[in-house]
Amino acid sequence: MSEPIRIRYVGHATLRLELDGTRLVTDPNFRHRLLHLRRHGERPAPEDRERPDAILISHLHLDHADLRSLRELGGGVPVLAPSRAAEFLERKGFDVTGLDEGDSHEVNGLRITATHAEHGGRRQPIFGHRGDSVGYEIAGSQRVYFAGDTDLFDELGDLFDRLDLAFLPVWGWGTSLGSGHLDPERAARAAALLRPRLAVPIHWGTFFPYGLTRRHGHLLHDPPREFAEAVARDAPEVEVRILEPGAATVLDRA
Repeated sequence: MSEPIRIRYVGHATLRLELDGTRLVTDPNFRHRLLHLRRHGERPAPEDRERPDAILISHLHLDHADLRSLRELGGGVPVLAPSRAAEFLERKGFDVTGLDEGDSHEVNGLRITATHAEHGGRRQPIFGHRGDSVGYEIAGSQRVYFAGDTDLFDELGDLFDRLDLAFLPVWGWGTSLGSGHLDPERAARAAALLRPRLAVPIHWGTFFPYGLTRRHGHLLHDPPREFAEAVARDAPEVEVRILEPGAATVLDRA
């Protein structure tokens, strides 16, 4: 029997994932402060910065593609990113493979495929680098979907014929969400379409604007629980595990 998937939710969209002995990090961001945002919850541990076998970048927004955090993971680590984002990251000195939707790349026997994401990818400021957004399918002895940032889209339910684990965003970093994001109810609809064995909510509980926690601090805690309640109602066959930032879990092979 193959080893389980080992998961650590570092926070926001940053995950450490080990599948079939290969270690991946998604959208690394280890900062305590990010512009007007402050980190809440468990701070990243030293082991969160250990060198992985590859890094997956979903898009170039500052909370998903932090250059300082990328460098903390070590020089020369292979980075996978959307093709337009790859151009920007290559100029910053990273070893990048650009993927368009449907393109695949192999990392130590894992097949990693870029999937559609309904989300704008331009790096701020407004005239910053134009970059697309993708999600990723990670296929080995088990199949994993990392959505990155996305809204619902028509083809979502057709992406996979079998799925073991889905990382789904359920909020953001502020008091409201614009287009291109999933809230708890819409994330539950995504889980019902995807039908993974396990869904783990991400993109919550980590960054929040200075000065707003007293009035809006519930938004650091409520979204994943609202998601779990909605999944229990709409897709009861899908297990939900809420991982606080810094928490870890494993998923055995079915």
